[in-house]
Amino acid sequence: MIVIGLTGSIGMGKSTTAEMFSNAGIPVISADEIVHELYRGEAVQPIEAAFPGATVDGAVDREALSRTLLADPTGFERLEAIIHPLVRAREEAFVDQARADGHAMVLVDIPLLYETGAENRVDVVVVVTCDADIQRQRVMARPGMTVEKFEAILARQVPDAEKRARADHIIDTGQGLEPARRQVADIIAALGASKQG
Repeated sequence: MIVIGLTGSIGMGKSTTAEMFSNAGIPVISADEIVHELYRGEAVQPIEAAFPGATVDGAVDREALSRTLLADPTGFERLEAIIHPLVRAREEAFVDQARADGHAMVLVDIPLLYETGAENRVDVVVVVTCDADIQRQRVMARPGMTVEKFEAILARQVPDAEKRARADHIIDTGQGLEPARRQVADIIAALGASKQG
């Protein structure tokens, strides 16, 4: 089974691209979705212990946590030490299940793939990209986004140019949905052919 790692900087269209793989019949797991679940489950107590006041009514308050991290960027390492092992365990269980179910491919959507060394856990890396102006427009349109927050996120991510240089495949979402969908189909076909060859 081929394990595809999907990544891309904020606002590049990664979630939409992951959905395209899913619609093509590839099992997909998203690190972001796992984090959302963990923030309502097993990560709540350790996060409250590390960041008092970051949880409300038994769930992590993302806005409160975000404010804490913006004020003290050293907190990111503490947060990642809590979250990353939990996310990785869920990803591994998902991949093992897909393998047991006989799937030819599985996609793991990992926003911080290069930043966390996750490229070593996948067979192929697909990077989602678009023009920086399009990226900025998409991100700034998000509710609650500020220039300060956007720049803080970018500062923690491997630059887009480096991601593209290290990728096995690139999907440019700046041309619209149909061209992106064709690129996804081409990658699936190429991986299927390489598996048979």
